[in-house]
Parts: sequence; C-alpha cells; structure tokens
Amino acid sequence: MYGKALIATDLSDACAHVLRCAGGLRALGTTDIVLLHCFNIRDVGTLGPRLMELTRPLLDSQVAQLEAEGFIVTSDMVLGLPQIEIGRQAEERECEFIVVGSRGQSMSQEVLLGGVAAGVINSSTLPVLVVRVRLTRVDGNVICEMQEECDFLGHVLFATDFSDNAQHAFEYVGALAERGARRITLLHVQDRTKVGGYLEDRLAEFNRTDTERLQVLSDSLRKRGASDVRMEIPYGIPKRDIVERTKHDDVGLVVMGRQGRGYLSGFVSGSVSDAVVRHSVAPVLLVPVSRKR
Repeated sequence: MYGKALIATDLSDACAHVLRCAGGLRALGTTDIVLLHCFNIRDVGTLGPRLMELTRPLLDSQVAQLEAEGFIVTSDMVLGLPQIEIGRQAEERECEFIVVGSRGQSMSQEVLLGGVAAGVINSSTLPVLVVRVRLTRVDGNVICEMQEECDFLGHVLFATDFSDNAQHAFEYVGALAERGARRITLLHVQDRTKVGGYLEDRLAEFNRTDTERLQVLSDSLRKRGASDVRMEIPYGIPKRDIVERTKHDDVGLVVMGRQGRGYLSGFVSGSVSDAVVRHSVAPVLLVPVSRKR
C-alpha cells in the first residue's frame, strides 16, 4: 500500500525539507521513489529543453539525497501542466501515493500549495501525502526550517465522519497499524454548527452511536497489531478542532478522506480537508474516493 511513491519537486531549497522528511517513508514500507520535476509549459514554452539541461544537476543532487537514504530512485523532468501531469505520471508509473510540499517556490512563483499542490490534491485518484514546509524571513531572506525526519508511525491521528470515503481512508490506517504505529487516535468531531439548536438535545445519543462506531474501528486496529488506540469525540468545529489537535501530543501524521458525507451532512469535505492541509502542523495523508485500478 505504501511501496512506491512519487515525490513532486520544484528543486527549491524548501523541497529539501520534503526530501529529508521522505526518510520517514521507509517505516511505511516505501522502497521505490519516482522523483519528478514538471516544468509548467505555460511558463517556459520552447525553453523547456534548455531549462531541463540547466537544472539537471539540481535534480541529480536530490536523487543522490534519496539514494543515500536507501531508496531505489527514478527521476524525470517533464513538460506539462503540473497539477495534471504529476497525477498522470504517478498513475502511469504505478505509484501507490504522491508526496508534495505545502509550500515552495520555483522561479518567482509559489508552486506547492498555492496552485500546483492544491490542483494535485483535488484531481489525484491516488492518496496525496502533504508535508508542511515552514518558511521564515531572516534579514530579508526567506529561510526554510528543516527537521531531521518525519515520524509517520509515532502518533497517527485519523479524522472520520464514518462515510464510505472515510472507511476507505481507514484502510490506510490499518496498514499503518500493521507497520507498527505506536499510537493511533480515532477522532470524530460532533459539529456544533449542525448539531446545535434543534439537534442539541440528541447529542448524547449521537455520542453513544459514534462511540460504538469508533470502538469497532479500534477493535479492528488492535487485531492488526495496534496496542495503543484512543478515541475522541469532541463537540466543536471540525476543521478547527482537527487542526488544533495536530499541535498536541506530537502527532506525526493525520489521515483523512478527501471528501465525505456523514449522517449529518458533509464533514471531511472541501472546506474541512482544505483547512487541515493548509494549517496542520503535522503531515496530512488525504485519501480520495475509492476506485478500481
């Protein structure tokens, strides 16, 4: 499920953070990486071949960085519309998931999560792992804050609305349990904007039902090897509460469906997943609606 990944790079210093974090992919069982840089044909036009020649050393340097981590690496530079081409390349190369950074710059444009990463997330038929890159300004210069390695198996936070899409995303949590995830938190937020008012008197009923649902998931994870599984059902605002939860207890990875509909209406849908990806302190694995491959 996590064996082969496509990492999208814009060859910037910020992407070095993403590559360093990629070392944590080994714990997921990732052995093969496709490192892809896509030149936006709208920006470079006929200069594409020349720019590929000039930037090849940068790509080779990043390949060497990943090979030093023990990965089997294939690299390529292509022309196209990145938000479309990245997903297409990942499918053609039979990758299981895509890795993108949540910030980044190429030439004078923000490429990762601004335009390209958001496009990849919205259009990909594969799960997308979004790694947040922290940028700070020092003496007028933008500096990328590095970290040694992402610990994807340390504390996994699974946000669910019990939809079919969330259930599909849960399969990836199960795989993490089998890989040795040390702690897994199952989180369902009772949305006060939907429960409040005329449904608030049924909150206790909803909590009982959803506790039973979470218990089924917990039992499943324990059968797959998880020893520390916790359940949380706060009453609040989903996108705010999920983001806030990533700031505590060293959450190493958030897993959630990219879209979904719960029995009270949309929970892990556009605005929620978008907010979590943009503001989560931890990396986020967004799983799209299940489809046959």
